[in-house]
Amino acid sequence: MDQPQTNSASSSNSDNSLLGQAQQLLGKDNVASLLGQVGKSFSKLSTTQKIVGGALLAAGAVYFTTRNKQSSDSQPDEASTLNELLYFVNDRIEGYQRAVDESQDPQQRGYYKQLVSQSQRFANELNTYLRELGGGRQTSTTVKGKLYRRWMDAKAAITGSDEKAILGANIYGEEWALKAYEDALSSQSLTGQLRQEVERQYAQSQKTYDELKKRQAQQ
Repeated sequence: MDQPQTNSASSSNSDNSLLGQAQQLLGKDNVASLLGQVGKSFSKLSTTQKIVGGALLAAGAVYFTTRNKQSSDSQPDEASTLNELLYFVNDRIEGYQRAVDESQDPQQRGYYKQLVSQSQRFANELNTYLRELGGGRQTSTTVKGKLYRRWMDAKAAITGSDEKAILGANIYGEEWALKAYEDALSSQSLTGQLRQEVERQYAQSQKTYDELKKRQAQQ
C-alpha cells in the first residue's frame, strides 16, 4: 500500500520541478501567458499535461528570446535577415496547413487553403532573393513553432479541436509572423526591391491578421 503513494509523490515532485524550471526561465506571469494561448480547453487537461505543455512552450519561447538577443548583438547582413524571416514564413505555411487538416468548416478550410498558397508564394519569393544573395533555399521552421504545433496537436488529441480554437491558434501564429516581419524591416539591412517585397508581405500579413480577428469575433 505504501509503494503507490511513494510513486505518486515522486511523480508529483517531478512535475512540480518541471513547472518550476519553466517558471524560472520565463517567470510565472510569462508561463501563464503562454499557457493561455492554447484556449479555454486547457483547463480540462491534467496537471501533468499542463506542466509538460507549459514547459515545452516555455523552452520554445526561451530559445526564441535568446536567438533574438544574439541577433541584436551584431548587425545582420541582408542574407542573414532574410534567412531568419524565412523560418517564420515557413512556420506560417505549416500552421495554416494544420488548420486545413483540422477544420471541418468548408468556408474556413477554403480560406486556410488560400493562406497556405499565399504563404508558399511568400516563401518562394523570399527564397529567390536569398539564392541571388548566395544562400541556399530555406525550408526549415522555428523551434518555437515546432513546439507550439506539437503542443496543440497533443491538446487536440485529448480535448478535441473546434473552429474557435483553430482560429485562436492561427491568430497567435500570425502575430509571430508580423513580429518577424517587423524585426526584419527594423534591422535596416534590407534594401531596394527586397525591402519592398518584405514590406508588401508584411502588409498582406496584417490584413490576414485583421481578417482572422474578424472571423474569431463572429464565432
